[in-house]
Amino acid sequence: MSENILFLTGKLAEKSLHKVLEDMQPTEFKYRIAQLGVSVAALLTPQLILRRLPDAGDADRIILPGLCKGDLAPLIEKYGVPVELGPDDLKDLPQFFGRGGREVDLSRFDVRIFAEIVEAPQLTVEGVVARAQDFHRQGADVIDLGCLPNTPFPHLKDSIQALKQEGFQVSVDSLNTDDLLLAGKTGADYLLSLTEKTLWVADEVESTPILIPTTPTNPRSLYRAIDGMIKRGRPFIADAILDPIPFGFTESIVRYQRLRKKYPDIDIMMGVGNLTELTDADTTGINAILFGIIAELNINAVLATSVSAHATYAVAEADIARRIMYAAREENRLPRNYDNGLLGLHDKRPFTYTPEEVTELATQIKDPSFRVIVSQEGMHVFNRDGIHCDTDPFKLYPYLNVDQDGSHAFYLGVELARAQIAWQLKKRYSQDEELEWGCATLMKDPEGRVGHRDAALKEKKDKRTGQGNAETVCGPRRVEESTQAELPVAEATCGPRRTKAPDT
Repeated sequence: MSENILFLTGKLAEKSLHKVLEDMQPTEFKYRIAQLGVSVAALLTPQLILRRLPDAGDADRIILPGLCKGDLAPLIEKYGVPVELGPDDLKDLPQFFGRGGREVDLSRFDVRIFAEIVEAPQLTVEGVVARAQDFHRQGADVIDLGCLPNTPFPHLKDSIQALKQEGFQVSVDSLNTDDLLLAGKTGADYLLSLTEKTLWVADEVESTPILIPTTPTNPRSLYRAIDGMIKRGRPFIADAILDPIPFGFTESIVRYQRLRKKYPDIDIMMGVGNLTELTDADTTGINAILFGIIAELNINAVLATSVSAHATYAVAEADIARRIMYAAREENRLPRNYDNGLLGLHDKRPFTYTPEEVTELATQIKDPSFRVIVSQEGMHVFNRDGIHCDTDPFKLYPYLNVDQDGSHAFYLGVELARAQIAWQLKKRYSQDEELEWGCATLMKDPEGRVGHRDAALKEKKDKRTGQGNAETVCGPRRVEESTQAELPVAEATCGPRRTKAPDT
């Protein structure tokens, strides 16, 4: 028997919601739409829904506009059916329900990320722990302490102990055997790096060594080191060394391929920093390509660094890249439609509404508050008094009439700046929401928007009561009418990164 789904929405999105669901037919579910009398979908709080929706009827599931905030438990308790949030955009409903998308599982991976604190000798022990916690939040499995040439690291032992006390796995990266011996005896889990000439260190400590050739172009020395560890019956990881462009990058990839072919069952590490740090290009694309190679060669570990400003999120990118490429390899699919974490600069489907659809939507607006939507033609700004479109926000200013309304002028300035960036970079724009930058997107503070709205209302109230000198703050003109959330563009979801594949 097919599932019955109840969609809750507001006035402006109702027509678009009907159209999207009708265009999806036939579906495996039946649906009903309840319009609860507000213009802005984001204002459908659980408390308001409880007041305005007497019962769920024959619904087996209720789907809310995604920007709804609050605890859904009271809704589940009252209506007795699952209640969940919808997708980022009404037009993404086909993907949300698996038509053109599919369930994806990005919880699995088989690559460990070693995140190197390159400047560890120059940090305090507390600084090392703080940096490790940041890398852990980005997805690192092992914290690597880099030892700089000719730089004392007197607190190496204390740093290892502090990290171990915090529950981290630790590796130490040095070519100085004294550092490696100290690290091993202090409890480091891994030692970077040993050559065939320093394998004796592995006999002195229990740490797992990472083996490298005596020189990058001498793979035979790496093979001898590998054979030596195999004879010892000890675990190890081999690293063929990734060279930067144009100093042998392609040949180094070939070395990794040959290493895997010669030793199909050993653990292999690739250090990606020579490419992400030493190439002036966005690291998202570099990591995507490298982790595709890593997946094909069944490489088991990666050493990642985050030193250059442009590589700030290199560890987080490595984390999502290993998950995407693992899933693609295991499912024998192209690495598409898994996650948008590596799409930082552009979006695959930035403009979900045509200029004609925006114009039609504008005819439904009955209040003075401005809405902003971005299409291929530019930024559309509209309210009950008309609609204007341009690619330059300065050219829209004469139509806004906000000379005497500081809070609304500030608010529109912020929104039009975001909209212009979205149009220029071909990104998805949703009014009242920050732009998405893949895994570099910062967590949003939901209290921020509420705060500026409340302050804007106070400003207007003060003006009406004659106080007049209220502090000017940002905020839309009216709480109920101003938020883009009710426009079909912005019925967003919160929660995990994704449960469905993004749109094609």
